[in-house]
Amino acid sequence: MPGAIDIVVNPFTPEAVQNGWTGLDEAFKAQVRMPEAMRGGVTMEDYLGRMDRAGIERSLLIAVRAGDLNKRGGFEMPYDYVHQLCAQHPDRFSGLAGIDPFRGMQGLRDLEHAVRELGFVGAHLYPHWCELAPDHAKYYPYYAKCCELDVPIMMQVGHNLVYSRERRLPSVGRPICLDQVAIDFPELRLIGIHIGVPWTDEMISMCWKHENVYTAGDAYAPKHWPAAFVHYANTFGREKVMFGTDWPVIDPERAVREIDALEFRDESRQLLMRDNALRVFKLGD
Repeated sequence: MPGAIDIVVNPFTPEAVQNGWTGLDEAFKAQVRMPEAMRGGVTMEDYLGRMDRAGIERSLLIAVRAGDLNKRGGFEMPYDYVHQLCAQHPDRFSGLAGIDPFRGMQGLRDLEHAVRELGFVGAHLYPHWCELAPDHAKYYPYYAKCCELDVPIMMQVGHNLVYSRERRLPSVGRPICLDQVAIDFPELRLIGIHIGVPWTDEMISMCWKHENVYTAGDAYAPKHWPAAFVHYANTFGREKVMFGTDWPVIDPERAVREIDALEFRDESRQLLMRDNALRVFKLGD
């Protein structure tokens, strides 16, 4: 039977940790209660075993671009590294291209290369690392490029934590900021990840208003999902919510186990765990 699709996954290999490609310091790892044994990284073989035990068929790996590299604390996960992981396991992984709006035309060329040449299936944006809200003009060329390439873009909405004590970032990603973007780009598939906490109702409102806005249940263990979010995913919003973990923040086995405990309707669970991602990312094409 086809398995689930995790749309929010950060490669957390020993190589990525050693090269500073994750942006997570030891204090953040302790804050999210990451087991000490995995804080130095987890091999892809280990992660694939976790996927198998959780019944996850495919993970979307993020080639993160976390803000301006000229500023202290900025970092990136190289596109080529994520492409390498996807090429090693093409039936299990697909790539997402991180967006850095400070790279101008080169950033646009990089995005096009990632989609057309490397086979990436979408884009990813961290507004707080850029310290610019999602409706800022600097992102608009990238939104237009995503429309041209016919790929969705996901971005963290809601507040953000202190990922590294080197640089404390403001929470600029309120879900309401997607309103103008969705109006200006009605054909752009926008995904607000991380549930929008603490503005979850605002995230639901954007999904309800705009046919091209979606959300994902990631970065928070499902047993802690707000009741309104669970109700939305299980009822009138069942075609707007996708499954994600934000690995290594949430372990995939735990996530699936806790979703099962929420006792979703069969149709809603199928849409949440697989079918919505297939449609939004066009993974069946």
